[in-house]
Amino acid sequence: MRKSSRPLIKTILLGLFALIALFNESCGQTKVENLDKLIGAYAENANFNGSVLVAEKGVIIYKKGFGLANMEYGIPNQPSTKFRLGSVTKQFTAMLIMQLVSENKLALDSPISRYLHDYPKKTGDRITIHHLLTHTSGIPDYTSFPGFRQLMGTTARPEELVRLFADSALEFAPGERYQYSNSGYVLLGFIIETITGKTYEQVLQSKILVPLEMNNTGYDHNSSVLTDRAAGYNRAGNSFQNANYIDMSVSFSAGGLYSTVEDLYKWDQALYTEKLLPKKYLDLSFAKQVPADGQFYGYGWMIGKISVGNSTDRIETIGHSGVINGFNARITRIPSDKSLIVLLNNTGGAPLDEMTVGIAGILNDKPYSFPKKSLAYSLLHVIDQDGLDAARLFYDKVKTSEDYQLNENDINSAGYELLQSSRAKEATFLFKINVEAFPNSFNAYDSYGEALLTLGDTTQSIENYKKSVKLNPGSQSGLSALKQLGVNTDTLVKHVPIEQLKILEGEYLVIDPPGGRNKYWKLQFKEEKGELFGNDGGYRYKLVPVAENKFINPDDGASFVFDASDRNSITVLVFGNVKFKKLS
Repeated sequence: MRKSSRPLIKTILLGLFALIALFNESCGQTKVENLDKLIGAYAENANFNGSVLVAEKGVIIYKKGFGLANMEYGIPNQPSTKFRLGSVTKQFTAMLIMQLVSENKLALDSPISRYLHDYPKKTGDRITIHHLLTHTSGIPDYTSFPGFRQLMGTTARPEELVRLFADSALEFAPGERYQYSNSGYVLLGFIIETITGKTYEQVLQSKILVPLEMNNTGYDHNSSVLTDRAAGYNRAGNSFQNANYIDMSVSFSAGGLYSTVEDLYKWDQALYTEKLLPKKYLDLSFAKQVPADGQFYGYGWMIGKISVGNSTDRIETIGHSGVINGFNARITRIPSDKSLIVLLNNTGGAPLDEMTVGIAGILNDKPYSFPKKSLAYSLLHVIDQDGLDAARLFYDKVKTSEDYQLNENDINSAGYELLQSSRAKEATFLFKINVEAFPNSFNAYDSYGEALLTLGDTTQSIENYKKSVKLNPGSQSGLSALKQLGVNTDTLVKHVPIEQLKILEGEYLVIDPPGGRNKYWKLQFKEEKGELFGNDGGYRYKLVPVAENKFINPDDGASFVFDASDRNSITVLVFGNVKFKKLS
């Protein structure tokens, strides 16, 4: 009688399954190791200081803290550390609104004057809930108002925030285009309070945080004693300083929340269910409602594609970033396989978008890049450790290396750290590198001039200040320094006749926006008392003439070159590569 082959087949299958499991475990371990190395490299370069969570197919494969939550007391960041979220708050505000919509307490297409009876009807009758959710209301952003810096230090009630912009003229007709506005989300929070009769914080707790057991998330109060709270810092050379104070009531429902990477994972997982909202309304939230900066905006979410590492692949994501004094955050959801990337940082401007692309590469087994080291801060370290001569040798050795990157702002920051600690010779060395690397930067010459003057080299200081002012005649720092040195600056300042400025006045629409940016991007220019002023979505700036048809924004050095040779087709080239055409 022939023996059965079933035991043998079973043995083979069990062995095969074990090999598959071992292979999967090995691959997963490799991803974890790669994630640790990549994020560790950013942390080692002081480009990331915070907490990370990565989930693959809905399962957490990596979570870790890097650097310090509190630098004064040496408290490390952990996955349980609480960070301020900035505009990541908006997705929670949008959820509360959609919950009220699903309960028939709000209508997306209803004007806001229906719910806010004291809001000016002239605009309130035209702006809908949908417009607020999608940043298409036309309401100017109160955070761009001239007095916002002073406002940050005060406690403000929601109705006081609303009064800041309620009477402002709309920047465009509601629904005409997308333009990011914190004002709209402040209004949404105020509407939530008006409809429910409760505070925004109370509604948030009862309708989202308690049901999801997000016990480490909440509305931030400066006065509250909050365990495991990260402090906010900004980088200053090779050290850090405390971020500017902001009373979180000023951010309200547009940016006032804190959370942890672990709680944001709970939030992400809940959004794949109907625990908070019926599918019909979830789908509306994640729909591509309006074009927005090369992607789309839904209700509190940016929807689009990101690069997968260094490959040509792109993957669909739903996410949002947030920035607030001393913090930046990013949550990136990948619905196709329920993966998630959460990055929370407490040292200001970490390159979270770049990090997200690298992490996506690891998740999808695609090539990715490690961050380059900052040449500026490496030079500063060598100066501190070994002196100026060693720094010169180090610079000659690595200035063409692919492992380092030279950033103008980093060099400037490092130079001023030296200058302010009475090391003018070392600062001059760094500032000279900057003018050689960035010869069209007025700020580089201004800083170099200041350092040379500190060293007593008046002649070279004047020459560099002159170069700065020629590049940016609106540089008050350069003009003031030259006048104090007895230099006549009249010949350095260009004057354009009022009649020529009048010709350039008007509204300009972008032509072929770069990187798929908003095709409705508009700029406005207006002559006032012999000077030309620009306006970009509520940001008003003075344009200083460099030549008859060339101007510069002294705030950031951006150039504006007009072509008025054909009065019926006037254009302006901004930043040297973005063209706008005057509308008739």
